[in-house]
Amino acid sequence: MEHKKTEASAIAYPCAACKMQRRKCGNKCLLAPYFPPHDPQKFCIAHRVFGAGNIVKILRDIPVESREDAVSSMVYEARARVEDPVYGCTGAVCRLQKQVLSLQSQLANTQTELFNIKAFLFSRVTGFSSVGECGETLDPFGPILSEDVADPFGLWEPPQTG
Repeated sequence: MEHKKTEASAIAYPCAACKMQRRKCGNKCLLAPYFPPHDPQKFCIAHRVFGAGNIVKILRDIPVESREDAVSSMVYEARARVEDPVYGCTGAVCRLQKQVLSLQSQLANTQTELFNIKAFLFSRVTGFSSVGECGETLDPFGPILSEDVADPFGLWEPPQTG
């Protein structure tokens, strides 16, 4: 027997919320658009943390265009709370912030290593050290003032005058 949506009954199967609560799912079910029957875990986890009544209250109090985001947020927060009952979403955010800081540190180290490699190559090609007379580090790709350094292979010829 094939179940299809008809004009008389817009919902062929009860939504996950109505199915779990063993209620009849009507055309005006507030939860049906956000908790489809093929994904019962989505409602189950949100129900465990927030409760069906609170989910309905939250959805009624916000504009229709924001409800999908609100449901996504509730489900995310509920999953985080189940995984980490003490910190919930806050714990996940802190872990991600630590990961960002670690990656930023790795990026800075890699950039420093790249600069050192460029300086080494600069000194090998030009025969000059990348450390100046006063101990300052020279930018290997900065402006070059010496003609010897500007043309290390002697290929440049000055323009002929008169």
